[in-house]
Amino acid sequence: MSVNGKKVLHMDRNSYYGGESASITPLEDLYKRFNLPGTPPESMGRGRDWNVDLIPKFLMANGQLVKMLLYTEVTRYLDFKVIEGSFVYKGGKIYKVPSTEAEALASSLMGLFEKRRFRKFLVYVANFDENDPRTYEGVDPKKTTMRDVYKKFDLGQDVIDFTGHALALYRTDDYLDQPCQETINRIKLYSESLARYGKSPYLYPLYGLGELPQGFARLSAIYGGTYMLNKPIEEIVIENGKVVGVKSEGEVARCKQLICDPSYVSDRVTKVGQVIRVICILSHPIKNTNDANSCQIIIPQNQVNRKSDIYVCMISSAHNVAAQGKYIAIASTTVETADPEKEIKPALDLLEPIEQKFVSISDLFAPTDLGTESQIFISRTYDATTHFETTCDDIKDIYKRMMGSEFDFEEMKRKKNDIYGEEELQ
Repeated sequence: MSVNGKKVLHMDRNSYYGGESASITPLEDLYKRFNLPGTPPESMGRGRDWNVDLIPKFLMANGQLVKMLLYTEVTRYLDFKVIEGSFVYKGGKIYKVPSTEAEALASSLMGLFEKRRFRKFLVYVANFDENDPRTYEGVDPKKTTMRDVYKKFDLGQDVIDFTGHALALYRTDDYLDQPCQETINRIKLYSESLARYGKSPYLYPLYGLGELPQGFARLSAIYGGTYMLNKPIEEIVIENGKVVGVKSEGEVARCKQLICDPSYVSDRVTKVGQVIRVICILSHPIKNTNDANSCQIIIPQNQVNRKSDIYVCMISSAHNVAAQGKYIAIASTTVETADPEKEIKPALDLLEPIEQKFVSISDLFAPTDLGTESQIFISRTYDATTHFETTCDDIKDIYKRMMGSEFDFEEMKRKKNDIYGEEELQ
């Protein structure tokens, strides 16, 4: 918004950046936050060596958030590392997700004939271009369901599981009966992200995800934005059904539009579900991951008789988020029963032994007020996915509701050139 010439005041009731997706440091603060008695044992190392994300997410290397960071040059303030591997759970074991032809042919996830069929499918997806009907091979991207595309390539259930959940990154199987275009584009995004760095399609910022909001706050400041932490919000001032200001510590900051998360406007949101997240501190890498210092594991719902997938994100001291020799693994899933801890057990079983765990169950909210009249624009709660694509979709949706036009990456690029000058020719 600042880049688009809006005058932005950002108020946060917390003393840290990032709201519910903050990185907590030192470790003592995490213990306090989860009401654990006492202080961390000495074996945990120095408290200030820890930056623990409350919400685990990775960035797709070729995804929307990375584009936003690159175009706005927020990348100046951040350093990223590639996540070392992506794994999928099958029959109680974990396997590396095959994402190149060579890996597919070497993978023990599939038999020989299945591998050939899967390879054909990957080649089809790579060549698919929605603007060139010659690449469709009889598929109508807007009508043919993904279930029918899988049939066309004669792919078995296990391959469908990891393609839909570990490559296209769907949380449920609802996508099978929807037009295939979205799924094909998601698999392309995965492959293109993977092609950038080779080990996995995911990136992660050193010092934790709390660095992202700080980077955007700096960008906003360059364009005249103001940021206030520790600012309690007493009231959102409404006149004639429209927001006119925000009251804090007796003063009113007047505004024409307001963006906030659901926690500030409980009367304008509705609960749409729950997510359980378990932060686990380990002294060892996860078994069967080739001692990776970072990885993602996806447990497809079919494998554990559920409707939605279970995710594990693991990072370590290599990312400046934990003390030397320590690993942080965060398991998350959408709650489906009255016993969420039992639901997430298959993920925790993969992490044993666990030195310390912190369990949170969060309500998911979506806005009931889209802001058309009130000019209050409310974000959705962070979901259980382990990447930022759904969050970026929400940002773009808020942008469109506020500005009346689609968010345009190219426009962002041009604005950046106005400030920083054209990029020098190589």
